[in-house]
Amino acid sequence: MQTKVSLFRLLAVLLPGLTLSLPAADKKGPAPGTAEREAEFYRMVTLPTPPGVQFEAGSLLFLGPDKLACATRIGDVWIAEGVRGEPAQPKWTRFASGLHEVLGLATRDGWIYATQRGEISRLKDTNGDGRADVVETVTDMWGINGDYHEYAFGSQFDRNGDIWVVLCLTGSFNSSNPYRGWCVRVSADGKVTPANSGIRSPGGIGFNALGEVFYTDNQGPWNGACKLHWLKPGAFIGHPGGNKWFDEPMTKDAILKAGLKKPAEPTSGGRLYDEAKRIPELLPPAVYFPYGKMGQSAAGIACDVSGGKFGPFKDQLFVGDQTHSTVMRVFLEKTADGENYQGACFLFKAGFGSGALGLEFASDASLFVFGTDRGWGARGGKPFALDRLIWNGKTPFEIHEMRAKPDGFELTFTEPVDVAAAGDAASYTMENYTYIYQSAYGSPEVDKGTPKIVSAKVATDGRSVRLKIEGLVEGHVHELKATGVKSAQGKLLLHDAAYYTLNQLPRQ
Repeated sequence: MQTKVSLFRLLAVLLPGLTLSLPAADKKGPAPGTAEREAEFYRMVTLPTPPGVQFEAGSLLFLGPDKLACATRIGDVWIAEGVRGEPAQPKWTRFASGLHEVLGLATRDGWIYATQRGEISRLKDTNGDGRADVVETVTDMWGINGDYHEYAFGSQFDRNGDIWVVLCLTGSFNSSNPYRGWCVRVSADGKVTPANSGIRSPGGIGFNALGEVFYTDNQGPWNGACKLHWLKPGAFIGHPGGNKWFDEPMTKDAILKAGLKKPAEPTSGGRLYDEAKRIPELLPPAVYFPYGKMGQSAAGIACDVSGGKFGPFKDQLFVGDQTHSTVMRVFLEKTADGENYQGACFLFKAGFGSGALGLEFASDASLFVFGTDRGWGARGGKPFALDRLIWNGKTPFEIHEMRAKPDGFELTFTEPVDVAAAGDAASYTMENYTYIYQSAYGSPEVDKGTPKIVSAKVATDGRSVRLKIEGLVEGHVHELKATGVKSAQGKLLLHDAAYYTLNQLPRQ
């Protein structure tokens, strides 16, 4: 969630109940008509929320095929039966209240685990009346100071039985409590294990198809743009504000036991790619979401493990953006040395009712998107919304995957291409750029280049194109426009832009 300092943001903090319009600078995003074109393939159902309730998004959790738990920013947990009906007529029950901005839900052994600002709690209904009557603290290791920005995003349980929690810095700049600016793993019985330092302002957390953990972080100090980052255990994610806990008596023994090494202090004003060569623990982002082009507040993560029931994007990640009220799509691949991920992001779906914060797939492979404007505004226009996205079985013409090659990229498509159009190098354009790695807020796009697309060769099956490109640069985002590509039936791409974060060129 984005926290750029401005009068607009200040008013939102001082008057949290006030709904404000987005300033002009925040009105970038998908072109008019985008949502309508996307609706040909994915239809959206808006669910009624509890009447009279400030139902701003926190987190989602399915408790059964048609039973959904929704945690809200104001600290309630609601459970709905019948969320997949059409028309949608869910029956809502308030399961718990009085919590503090729940941004993570998980379930185990009949308990619901709620990641709040200051702790993880577990809740249970023991008498069957639909409301939690037992609430227990699992851990309150990190605590809070009262700053409005002290978010704590929690995952569901991983395959080892841990919840992963990414803890926002105090005020998004400093670390005033243990593990603020860290990711920690929390077992069901409350054992806390530090996993990563370097977190700034998370917007969501989730797993890929292999069960590895990723989170989104937002543009700000030491973050040139919003990003998707692999939480590789032991890695330094980039913001040094929380590194003080390597030396504090109350945390240093646990950090040492977990095998984490304190990274060197990064130098402000350089490039992250270069600093990562100097600081072994520093792990570059897997994917950048170029600011304004792809969104402004990267948020929740969901992985399509439906095996094709949500369309042709099996095992890819879907990431919400709170400001633009959109969902983006991410294709990832491992770097050649296996030490990181890299990949491309694409716009997937615009037009959600509010800022897309919480994402969760149902067992029928429909995607639920829980929204909030949080007083900051969101392109969707509503203060909150709960939407369901359903694939209608019709395949959109899209770039399916974008893979790095030693001398270019390989694109696969969801449908066969027109060989003449896709095989013409003039059908594509590319520019690349990176960001300043600095303590100041965010970064413009810098070190820009225009790689030359030398040739485009279509595979014999018509489903992929091999682009030979001169001028690829490691550490840069490579922004590809494929405006001239058509399908064999003459259709243009539904989304013709791709943004590939190149951490490492493959070996020959």
